Amino acid sequence: MIRFAILLGGTLMPTARLSRQIAGARVIAADGGMRHAETLGLDPELWVGDFDSTPAELLARHPDVPRQRLSPDKDKTDGELAVDAAIARGAREIVMVGGLGGQADHMLGHFTLALRLAQDGIATLLTSGDEEAHPIIPGETRLDLDDGTRLSLIALSPLRGLTLEGVRWPLTERVVPLGSTLTLSNVAHGPVAIRLESGYAIALAYPPIA
Repeated sequence: MIRFAILLGGTLMPTARLSRQIAGARVIAADGGMRHAETLGLDPELWVGDFDSTPAELLARHPDVPRQRLSPDKDKTDGELAVDAAIARGAREIVMVGGLGGQADHMLGHFTLALRLAQDGIATLLTSGDEEAHPIIPGETRLDLDDGTRLSLIALSPLRGLTLEGVRWPLTERVVPLGSTLTLSNVAHGPVAIRLESGYAIALAYPPIA
């Protein structure tokens, strides 16, 4: 499947795990997220944005990257428009690099974007390298996690029929009310299976840093 790395303006810690997750991916940068291309040694095929958060020196260092310059008076974030561009190019897997940290409004908006993409059958991950966010929708979701990874599930609606397997504190067909902290600070023993009858959540994982 075609995988795209979308470079966003949040925080980034380069890790071996992140390198594996974006290996072979095509790359689109969103505005100031272009700085991560330099850190990761990536060559974006497109640079999208109104460039209000891109320093002049960063623009000058990448004159040959094709740009899609947007009006500041737009109704989507640069990140969502970069995702749209990736989908138009056939993306079926999206890794939103720098998708955590930074502005909370953009981060939370991209959480809900990830849920919509998951509903559309597009595998989506947000990562800062040392923190990951995975959308959880009804059905089964499998997370490829290492033993000892701290894992929290943040309910964005009431959850029904929640089952967690492969963790220190498993759950079986539980109801989790909105606002409950029941599903915070679990620990993965390796790959994790999450099954959900109804509701929406974000799984936050903190992989061990080698």
